[in-house]
Amino acid sequence: MTMRAARSGPLLLLALAGTVQALCFAPGPLPAWLLSPLQIVTLAILVRSVWLAPSAREAGLRAWIFSMASFSVGLYWLTISMHLYGYMPLPLAIAALLALSAYLALFGGFAGWIAVRATGWGIGKMPGSMPCAPLMASLLWAAGWTLTEWLRATLLTGFPWLGTGYAHTDSWFAGWGAVTGVYGVTFAAAFTAAALACGLSMMPSTHRAALTRATNRSRAVRVMAVALGLLVIGGLLGRVPWSMPRGEPTAVRLVQGNIDQGSKFAPDQWLKAIRAQYALAAQPPATGKPEPAIVVLPETAIALFQHQVDPAIWQAWQSLARRQGSTIVMGAPLIDRADNRYTNSVIAIDSNTSLDALIAGRPTPRYDKHHLVPFGEFVPFGFRWFVDLMTIPLGDFGRGAASQTPFSIRDQSIAPNICYEDIFGEELLAGLRGEGPNQSGASILVNVSNLGWFGDSWALRQHWQMARMRAIETSRPVLRATNTGMTGAISPAGESLGQLPALTPGVIDITVQGQTGLTPYARLGNWPVLLLSAALLAWAWLRARRKQ
Repeated sequence: MTMRAARSGPLLLLALAGTVQALCFAPGPLPAWLLSPLQIVTLAILVRSVWLAPSAREAGLRAWIFSMASFSVGLYWLTISMHLYGYMPLPLAIAALLALSAYLALFGGFAGWIAVRATGWGIGKMPGSMPCAPLMASLLWAAGWTLTEWLRATLLTGFPWLGTGYAHTDSWFAGWGAVTGVYGVTFAAAFTAAALACGLSMMPSTHRAALTRATNRSRAVRVMAVALGLLVIGGLLGRVPWSMPRGEPTAVRLVQGNIDQGSKFAPDQWLKAIRAQYALAAQPPATGKPEPAIVVLPETAIALFQHQVDPAIWQAWQSLARRQGSTIVMGAPLIDRADNRYTNSVIAIDSNTSLDALIAGRPTPRYDKHHLVPFGEFVPFGFRWFVDLMTIPLGDFGRGAASQTPFSIRDQSIAPNICYEDIFGEELLAGLRGEGPNQSGASILVNVSNLGWFGDSWALRQHWQMARMRAIETSRPVLRATNTGMTGAISPAGESLGQLPALTPGVIDITVQGQTGLTPYARLGNWPVLLLSAALLAWAWLRARRKQ
């Protein structure tokens, strides 16, 4: 009983630390300034526990428990869509959340296993003859944690939500985003957490007998100095102007319809929803503000396929665009009746749009969603039974091309993305690099979403936080039009230029400056930080093999 109690104590502490970490990925209830240091402290608790584990298996278990608690709390909002809108019994919705969290936590557990198994030693086993051991142990922890987070974001279509780097959007670490992307921010934060764990492990009460007190202090100071250097350099990188203005400032209107999710797809409600959003898009600008050049509406602003909509409605939108002198960008499902292929798309309507081509399902320009949502836009093999438990309208959509031509609007190039596509930062880079047929890189990023499935939950604020990181990585303004929130504009430095409150219908009129020029991350993507992490772990593995 005593041994069992001794083991359960640290595991409960890890579960508590993981729970607290779940609060660190967007402001509310915690203030923005607290998110970064608190995330590092909670991760440091995990690192120290992993390093003191008696085996690689135990280290993996400890990291899994920490991650399981974090995902179970941080993704609680998934139960809202399954239970409230999918009519799944609440116990089953909670069970589904826990099953997903258990799967996602495997990657954290793998990082804990790597920290002991691949390296052959940690702080608790550190050879006294290696003066650089704490520094290398911290680097190897950062490498393992970063690689496993990347794997979580990649395997089985990926799910990078609650990635470590997003907890640091409001800290100096965010400056690394333009150079190394969010995984570089993750690496720096994970290293800093390990450095903090080093400081705790090098305290006189816990150091190994073979090490002198002065040596322990020197090693702890050395590794923490490197962590401080990463923070300061990140702050300096955040001040670098990675891009330059392109064209003239552009007046933009972002529309938030706040259409009730329970009735959004109801046949007797869709016309009412279109009229409500049309009224918002058509309202006159505030005194002293110009008519918008671009009007952006949310994902599936039109909830029917294009040929099911009365042509008079499409004509009304075109007339509005002609009257304003604007281009109206909106989300709409499209079906090409020639082959019955349907897509979740973004279309643009202006005075020159061919309505015949639009109604036929072949409008230009258009963007077709590439990264589809499992269980929402396609059904993974073997999971039809799970989908049948819900009554959410689902389907197997066609997948758009990985590289699609940005929309050319006045002197700007607009690269749309839909829903959670903007949490996969590397997938947005093709639009910036000008890999489309016209070789014209995007100057503004536009995300259209519908998070109405999740109520006024953390999902809205977590998604906003990730969109801010996309702005930092690309040095581009980001526009977001959502059904229920968060709708707003973000500067190339990741700062909010304005946003609407959640669950409130309205518009925000704002002027944004398109940008040109590529950040180091936009040029190289995730490869530098991934190769560095892989090289560190390969070195550790080879070293451990030689010592056997």
